[in-house]
Amino acid sequence: MQGGIRAFASHGSIVKNAVLQHVRLANPLRPLMTSRHESTAAAARIEEQGFESTKISDVLKAKGKGADGSWLWCTIDDSVYDAVKSMTQHNVGALVVVKPGEKSSVAGIITERDYLRKIIVQGRSSKSTKVGDIMTEENKLITVTPDTKVLKAMQLMTDNRIRHIPVIDEKGMQGMVSIGDVVRAVVSEHREELDRLNAFIQGGY
Repeated sequence: MQGGIRAFASHGSIVKNAVLQHVRLANPLRPLMTSRHESTAAAARIEEQGFESTKISDVLKAKGKGADGSWLWCTIDDSVYDAVKSMTQHNVGALVVVKPGEKSSVAGIITERDYLRKIIVQGRSSKSTKVGDIMTEENKLITVTPDTKVLKAMQLMTDNRIRHIPVIDEKGMQGMVSIGDVVRAVVSEHREELDRLNAFIQGGY
């Protein structure tokens, strides 16, 4: 899946250029009726409105304000067992880790992968091991801001082989997005863009 996502992200501009080229060539009579400047300006307007415009803030809004739509957390002193239990109950693959009594202070992140690699494979007890002992610490976190473009977030996730990424700005933790959230947003964006381009070809613009 990671390879397919990487290819999708890296070839996004190729798809965009190919479709825009198709728009320019689809109606051979149009260049006779408009100037080259007007045709270029129209294509530019389409491009500005479409590809790569969705931000992480849009993804968070779509997820909603509930627990699963914003972010779930545990503390560094919680047992790994309790953290994994919480992931299972809420059907998520990662939890933000905070310091005890400081929900706004992000200390790291714990994922299903941490549990498998550092507890199961090493034969450790999940009930006696604290989250702080196996989490990815704050200084190693890969994060994005609400203004980060979705395709940029996808690139970060595929390059670093991660499936969850915290959303943090100057006010602190704002949410968490998964690779599934990002892929859905990119697919939706491209579907809407193709609809706009089709309307342009058919004379809807």
